[in-house]
Amino acid sequence: MRNLWMRDQRGIALPSPVVLLSIVAVVMAAIAFVATRGHDDGDRRIVPTAQVSTTPVPTPAVTPSAKPKPKTVKRAKVYVEVFNNSQVKGLAAQVGQKASKIGWNVVGQDNWYGSISASTVYYPKRLKAAGKQLALDLGIRRTAPAIDPMKMDRLTVILTGPLS
Repeated sequence: MRNLWMRDQRGIALPSPVVLLSIVAVVMAAIAFVATRGHDDGDRRIVPTAQVSTTPVPTPAVTPSAKPKPKTVKRAKVYVEVFNNSQVKGLAAQVGQKASKIGWNVVGQDNWYGSISASTVYYPKRLKAAGKQLALDLGIRRTAPAIDPMKMDRLTVILTGPLS
């Protein structure tokens, strides 16, 4: 009687390395897509939608009294949190002290875990003018509307490296 459990000793044919690398690449792309889905770091492309018209449009006369007065920001009344998203140890504390000396009400410093492309001042809608002023005071070129999980009653500074 022949043994049914004995098979040919050739083994299993493995897929080619190209197939294996393709499978690994697809799996990694899927993981990256899922991990970054829904995250917006504030970078947006502006696409002009207005069409150019050849007919002249009359401009309204502007009187000197029609200039809007710039809002004065009361730094001491605005809460500020500073986060370090770099490898520079103590950067959030250093920038927090600088902001405090200028007059901002710094209420916290910590590390930020995530991916931010450049140092940014995030502001809730009602504190937009204050956010722009804080960015000018600290020498940060980028501002953006605050996003979740940021607190909507304060400015959030996220640092990606030392300020110049």
